[in-house]
Amino acid sequence: MSAKPSVLVTRRWPAAVEAQLQERYNVSLNTGDQPMSPAEIRAALKNHDAVLPTVTDKISAEALDVSASKARILANYGVGYSHICEASARNLGLTVTNTPDVLSECTADLAMTLLLMVARRAGEGEREAREGRWTGWRPTHLVGTKVSGKTLGIIGYGRIGQEMARRAHHGFGMEILVQNRSKVAPEVLAQCNARQVDSIEDLLPKCDFVSLHCPGGAENRHLINSRRLDLMKQDAFLINTARGEVIDEFALAQSLMFDMIGGAALDVFDGEPRINPTLKQCDNLVMLPHLGSATRESREAMGFRVLDNLEDFFEGRDPRDRVI
Repeated sequence: MSAKPSVLVTRRWPAAVEAQLQERYNVSLNTGDQPMSPAEIRAALKNHDAVLPTVTDKISAEALDVSASKARILANYGVGYSHICEASARNLGLTVTNTPDVLSECTADLAMTLLLMVARRAGEGEREAREGRWTGWRPTHLVGTKVSGKTLGIIGYGRIGQEMARRAHHGFGMEILVQNRSKVAPEVLAQCNARQVDSIEDLLPKCDFVSLHCPGGAENRHLINSRRLDLMKQDAFLINTARGEVIDEFALAQSLMFDMIGGAALDVFDGEPRINPTLKQCDNLVMLPHLGSATRESREAMGFRVLDNLEDFFEGRDPRDRVI
């Protein structure tokens, strides 16, 4: 290539990744690290050969409403791509890639962290200690729920769901039930002695914990709604590290406030970074600010995976992680 392709990065990335990007490409960085507006995304598409968004950038039909795009690829930093309007991307002839595999273990670690926190009321305890309200050990203080040996239901048995099952089953002796939109291979289920059920309705009443690892997007919006929350055991817990829109947050808040389920733990929110104010009133809810892949190892690996996809694309090969 006689000239380096021009690349725009929508948010700040790990320094090691940005350094390699700048070696290989003419790079424009969003040094303010603030979300870009649809108008700014449109300008980027017109003026760069590639745009590198993250999973929290809204690459909507409005943002992709350009008569002609100089950019030919959206190399996404993250696994999910429901934030990108697929129809508009196809209309512009854009290639879209993602970054699977490299964040599965750390996201599963975080999901297990949330499960343990909500079961053992760690969020409540941490707030009590920080606020100076702790009066000392006593037999009835913040009594939680045992995790070992309980039944965990996993909705969405892809890479992250399987890593979650491995931690829960081999680490805590949990029984694993699986609901997945396609049939899971018997040898995959056998790794954690998991059993697949036909529907979410079959799964929910049987589980002490339910962990969501399914895709987001319009198809799964409010997959967990008031009707399905009613199917959960009264002392069961819901964990979400998938996408915020998968849960009807108003229905969840109602279930939590009226003790219809034992508790919930969320790493993602519908419309984040805005958080539904009603959720903040629920003491039996643990909330983290989208930390699923937030380890140095994962975040760097995600960036290097984007670099691999860009190299494939600009060298005329089909990118390894092409999703559109």
